Amino acid sequence: MKLTLQELKNTTVWEKAGIKLPQFDIEKMIKATKAAPAWVHFGAGNIFRAFPAALQQNLLEKGFTDTGIIVAEGYDYEIIDELFLPCDNLSLLVTLKSNGTAEKTLIASIAEALKADPQYPDFVRLKEIFRGPGLQMASFTITEKGYALVHTSGVFAPGVEDDFKNGPASPLSYMGKVAALLHQRYLAGSLPISMVSMDNCSHNGDRLKEAILSFAKKWQEHGHVDAGFVSYLENPVKVGFPWTMIDKITPRPDDSVKTMLISDGFEGAEGRLTAKGTYIAPFVNAEETQYLVIEDTFPNGRPPLEKAEAGGVMFTDRETVDMAEKMKVCTCLNPLHTALAVFGCLLGYTRISEEMKNPDLVKLIEGIGYKEGLPVAVDPKIMSPREFLDNVIQIRLPNPFMPDTPQRIAADTSLKLPIRFGETIKAYIANNTLKAENLTYIPLVFAGWIRYLLGIDDKGTPFEVSPDPLYKNLSAHLKGISLGQKGPFHVQLEPILSNPDIFGVNLYDIGLGKRVESLFEKLISAPGGVAATVKECVR
Repeated sequence: MKLTLQELKNTTVWEKAGIKLPQFDIEKMIKATKAAPAWVHFGAGNIFRAFPAALQQNLLEKGFTDTGIIVAEGYDYEIIDELFLPCDNLSLLVTLKSNGTAEKTLIASIAEALKADPQYPDFVRLKEIFRGPGLQMASFTITEKGYALVHTSGVFAPGVEDDFKNGPASPLSYMGKVAALLHQRYLAGSLPISMVSMDNCSHNGDRLKEAILSFAKKWQEHGHVDAGFVSYLENPVKVGFPWTMIDKITPRPDDSVKTMLISDGFEGAEGRLTAKGTYIAPFVNAEETQYLVIEDTFPNGRPPLEKAEAGGVMFTDRETVDMAEKMKVCTCLNPLHTALAVFGCLLGYTRISEEMKNPDLVKLIEGIGYKEGLPVAVDPKIMSPREFLDNVIQIRLPNPFMPDTPQRIAADTSLKLPIRFGETIKAYIANNTLKAENLTYIPLVFAGWIRYLLGIDDKGTPFEVSPDPLYKNLSAHLKGISLGQKGPFHVQLEPILSNPDIFGVNLYDIGLGKRVESLFEKLISAPGGVAATVKECVR
């Protein structure tokens, strides 16, 4: 079995392997989509193939739409050349369920795969798509970094300054390309559209809007565009920038899944790394649970994604999206993930599910969620925080068939802490009855993270610290600290723990700085200190 349209005609072999085939006319869908595109998506990665593309496939099968999605990749073009095009834009979704079964579905809802870059002819096609009156939405899964015009160091991201000066004719930066395409839509008659970020960052619609407006305003200053383009982007009747909350764990393709598919007779499952470090494979593995809460702001209409079977999509207002996002990111999932990432690396784990067999780590995340998080959790009403948390701790994280790793989740932790934990701390400060200085589990995570930054596990073995934009600066403060030292470490830790950009607050101002120092001393005191300290804190 190969992922090509020609190979799909031999339906018997696919069905024998237990792979569910699309229940619609693929060639008819491709023709209809190319003639009148309604949805273009930026970011051709795993989460797109596992979630939005699967949603649209379900709508096609149910007859709620006759068009698919056009996917555009604006960063790693090997994904298009080496994955999408050879596979006729087909993909294999393997849903790993907690009961041990694997549901295999062939995804065929992608009509075109394009490189979003003016150096390729594909960009001419994208301009044509954005001039089409029927285009309803452009969605994004490009990671939080994709919207950043300035690095944490204060330096502009590659291409941004050049794009500011040179205008929309031949942009280099990701957001510059998107702004240039919207300028085409403006020139075509100020046609309406919704720009939908589905990335896992707070108020993602605003992040996208601010980035695009930055280009529009600079271009106006330099005389590249007229003032009407800025007004067009700022008019919600013309251009919507809805907030969303997305939740679906989609790790990189796993070797065990690859082995299963090869034994089924699936060819080309090996996968590889691109020159830019993207792991590509013709299949994607993901968990069954998924949520997508979207602010219903679509001036040109939208696909009825809420009708997708088991889709987990909810359209609502901005306030509810914000509450759902805060519930997930600040209480019910992301803080637990970070805690397991930090301590998983220190204790030598390579699977989140294996960590969930450690009773002390389970007590730790239960303490973070139930004891310290839920008392100040935001309740979005459309879903119960406690039920969401129950599902995370009892079903999602222990799923032995989900190949998610603490090393993956540990990346960019310095950027995650102020939201995943800082917002809870601020809620305690604002509460009249709760006191931040009484927190126990969250300070342990902070101390564990600093201990993790040393790159030495609990046995004294070096490990590779996951990428983090602040790592160089943070490790400089910790230079000279080694396993077995007794402390005190105030001089080294004070610049870190007092930084509100990292924790959301100055930890010394709220009575937690010294506690984190004390916990760090225990964690670093001797081999085995991490396991012993966690056990002591959660008993």
